[in-house]
Amino acid sequence: MKKRFLLILLCVFLLCGCGKIPKLANGEEAVITFSKGDTEHKISANDLYKELKNNFGLEATVKLIDTYVLETEFKDYTETAKKNAKNFVEAMLESYGSEEELLDDIRYYTNYETIEAYQEYLYTSYLQSHALEEYAKSLVKDEEIEKYYKDEAKGDVEVYHILITPQVTSTMTDDEKKKADEDAKAKAEEVIKKLNDASDKLEEFKKLVKEYTEDDATKDKDGNLGFINYDVLGEEYDELLDAVYKIKDGEYSKNVVKTELGYHIIYRNSSKEKDTLENLKDSIKEKLAERKISADSKMSVNSMKYYRELYNMEIVDSELKRQYGIYINNLLNSSETN
Repeated sequence: MKKRFLLILLCVFLLCGCGKIPKLANGEEAVITFSKGDTEHKISANDLYKELKNNFGLEATVKLIDTYVLETEFKDYTETAKKNAKNFVEAMLESYGSEEELLDDIRYYTNYETIEAYQEYLYTSYLQSHALEEYAKSLVKDEEIEKYYKDEAKGDVEVYHILITPQVTSTMTDDEKKKADEDAKAKAEEVIKKLNDASDKLEEFKKLVKEYTEDDATKDKDGNLGFINYDVLGEEYDELLDAVYKIKDGEYSKNVVKTELGYHIIYRNSSKEKDTLENLKDSIKEKLAERKISADSKMSVNSMKYYRELYNMEIVDSELKRQYGIYINNLLNSSETN
């Protein structure tokens, strides 16, 4: 509770006081008093505020700013962010098996002392990620969308695949991992040789799926991935789609296709015409926004600067304002270096 407690304290002392705190001679409120010693001593609310500000003020300030700005700007997304954070923590709890084990790792790898505080951090992170995506999309120009549609947009293709996964474990040596990878590739090449000798390629492919594939999700569907495109599957399938669009309907890959999932043999069964620009505009904008984020290491920092400035955010406290300026410069310099 340390972070949350300090944050609450900071919020309290930024307000006007509760009226029940004893006051010093100069009118300042005292939060701690000492009655034993040579002279009576008191620690004022102002003393505590200065201490908190110097040690934790910037972190708390940025969190308060971003929470207000993002919850206001993206009202419709707040519930989704909360749900995503909650689901993530629940999935981690299921994986760890107990709250104690999860909490041990949270405390070891982060500064958070409770699962609730970590979940709150995740909630803010989801809001920030959403803000970054929306900011990047706002930078995409219509001419960029039109160029992507002309040069890169494709029609959906119906694809069957066989997946061979290298049987690698974390306890293997590098040589053992290399051998497992070579064995998987050889097995995939064996499948292609059998396809080469078959008269009915598709029927043979379906038979080989049952014998070889390690993709349980498609094994009972003859390896059918359905109609797919770049914006349908995750990035781990981009290499596979690159290969798919290089062959024609009714053809299969003469070479194995490697992705982070393993080795694939693909069969392109049919295809559709490219959809209209109007229908693809949103998905193209998202794709181009992803590229902008990947290409600009400073964008996450600049996106939050943009939304803070959009709300005319001004830090009145001169010390916190100074710290904030240093904080932003350090983030930008760090991003550029990385």
